[in-house]
Amino acid sequence: MQWSREHLYERILARDAFFDGRVLTGVLTTGIYCLPSCTARKPLIQNIRFFPDEPSALAAGLRPCKRCRPEAFYRGDNADLARLESIMAQAAAEPAAFPGAEALAKATGFGITKLKDLFRNHAQTQPTAFLKHIRIQSACDLLMQGSVDLSGLTFEVGYQSASGFHEAFCRQTGLSPGAYRSLLTSDCFSLRLPSGFRVRDMLAFHGRDGQSVSEQVNGACLRKAFFCEGRASVLTMSFEHQTVQVSLAGASGARAMAKAHRAALRLLGWHGDPSAFELAHPDLARGREGLRVLLTLEPFEALVWAILGQQVNLAFAYALRRDLIRLAGIPALDGLIAHPDAAKIAALKVADLQALRFSRRKAEYLLHAAGEVSAGRLQMENRTTATGAARDLLALRGCGPWTAQYVLMRGFGFRDCVPVGDAGLALALQRWFGLDGRPDGSETLRLMEPFAKHRSLATFHLWSSLKGTPA
Repeated sequence: MQWSREHLYERILARDAFFDGRVLTGVLTTGIYCLPSCTARKPLIQNIRFFPDEPSALAAGLRPCKRCRPEAFYRGDNADLARLESIMAQAAAEPAAFPGAEALAKATGFGITKLKDLFRNHAQTQPTAFLKHIRIQSACDLLMQGSVDLSGLTFEVGYQSASGFHEAFCRQTGLSPGAYRSLLTSDCFSLRLPSGFRVRDMLAFHGRDGQSVSEQVNGACLRKAFFCEGRASVLTMSFEHQTVQVSLAGASGARAMAKAHRAALRLLGWHGDPSAFELAHPDLARGREGLRVLLTLEPFEALVWAILGQQVNLAFAYALRRDLIRLAGIPALDGLIAHPDAAKIAALKVADLQALRFSRRKAEYLLHAAGEVSAGRLQMENRTTATGAARDLLALRGCGPWTAQYVLMRGFGFRDCVPVGDAGLALALQRWFGLDGRPDGSETLRLMEPFAKHRSLATFHLWSSLKGTPA
């Protein structure tokens, strides 16, 4: 290798993605090898051995790191994606180290134009939007940990202007930094809804199964059971005028309240501002201005729902979901049951699900998916790119393009997804474009192309155009 040991150590301390593919870091104390940009805690220099390539690291008896996934990088099937995901993870860990998109480009070795293209194609966002998101998320984490005061928070997360930080924080969280800190010591908080927010549609969507055992809508109130900090808890969201009062019963403490806040934002579709879509596509949005893509409480919940919904009608899918939650969920307050996590479902047998009217194949698909998530082989949190998440979802037994795209859209919140093969979407496209018949998969993609960058929201509008409630 052309670089000194000392220089390489400096580069891995800096998590320099430029050296990804040029050298590997072998950590002798843990027996793993990493990319230089890996975000894991760095070992002492005496515990490191550098390798020129992956075969030499493997020959030394080392195994690939599960965080930076060097084996995926070295497969060469999408080296740009691996480098993009690596720098996004690095920026999320140290947002102040990246003052702008140019810093991201420099760290990857990409030009700024290529970087923007990669963000658009793989992460379905742009570098500046990504940086704003991770800075505010970092600020929330620091407030939750109590490790910084408000006066130093602005600069700690990479903002140079207190006013700019305050405005961005309010927009992303619905609260001022001070109000967010206060909610961490309470059991309730209030959010002022975005202008034009469609409360009635949001409640209709989350209450679309009137017999649900995990969520209930009563008038202007939504109650959702979920497992929070070791306890089956209930999130209550009460709407009045342009505000929503949010309270948590069950779990308590700063971490629980931070999760309750995150849960409320997901259920509201908070981060899916529809204004750009409505400006670009006023005809499709007309009469439904303010519509948002509403997320499941957790990505795994979206995966379960998508598997249950394969090849069956909605009424039967609702029944399967209710029975699954009764069987494996965790009882909460007032008869509500929290959706089971992956470990709870993975512990079931095929026969347990067949007794609930699951087909053998659907039972096998669900148990396989839950097992992969429970074992950590399928990561369902902190996914930064739709491409990477889709690749891993499609590797699941029984997970096709429709399932993957649905989970990307409603579980992860990616903004440019098309659930190809969805019967409702095909019917809506047929009616919207005045076609003689329903489009097939390739025709669906062609018809959705004009909505590029916003195809998730376009899908919700098309579903809603059928005068029904999206699935």
